[in-house]
Amino acid sequence: MTTLPIYDRNGVEVGQYELDLTELAPRINKQLLHDAVVMYQANRRQGTARTKSRGQVAGSTKKLYRQKGTGNARAGHRRSGIRRGGGHIHPVRNRDYSFRMPKKAIRQATRMAIAAKIQSGSMVVIDELAFDQPRTREMFKILETLDLDGRTTLVTTARHDVNVYRSARNIACVTISAASDLNVLSVLTPERMLVTKAALDVLTKKGQAVGAIETNEAEVEA
Repeated sequence: MTTLPIYDRNGVEVGQYELDLTELAPRINKQLLHDAVVMYQANRRQGTARTKSRGQVAGSTKKLYRQKGTGNARAGHRRSGIRRGGGHIHPVRNRDYSFRMPKKAIRQATRMAIAAKIQSGSMVVIDELAFDQPRTREMFKILETLDLDGRTTLVTTARHDVNVYRSARNIACVTISAASDLNVLSVLTPERMLVTKAALDVLTKKGQAVGAIETNEAEVEA
């Protein structure tokens, strides 16, 4: 069993959270994590790079000078790819870099990423995180109290909370996400995770199979 301290807004330990990492992820497969991260990064690529071939650049197709007798190397028209201003010999075309992994593999990788954060001591658990209205100053004070200021931090709540989102969106190096929207890339990118107790209940499912964590299909197909 792994025990995580639970803090309040003032940085005072108010309890402990016990969980079995073997239920969350029996082992951490670095190759699977790598493949999943590459997938999300590839799916973000636009693939709009394009260069012109010799048939698309402007210029005459007339042979520059006769083949023999000038003392120069043989030359064709000015659009040739070996001349300045000519087209590319192997032009770059628009392409789709996206690909998909099996859903079970993506969910397993997400659980492994969360388990890796817990093992490395990079996850901080807070008893609750709620505001009656957006309070950026209060949010920053909470991060400062928990020694998370100046670090890239992922704030995770049990569900979408507009006030928490608006309180943290203007703080540098801080991203906000609901527990159901987490993926491998969003978990592994920041240095630390600030997770509410309710969000951790969602992630661990408290005895249920964590494979039920929904994958953000929009991210996969983007």
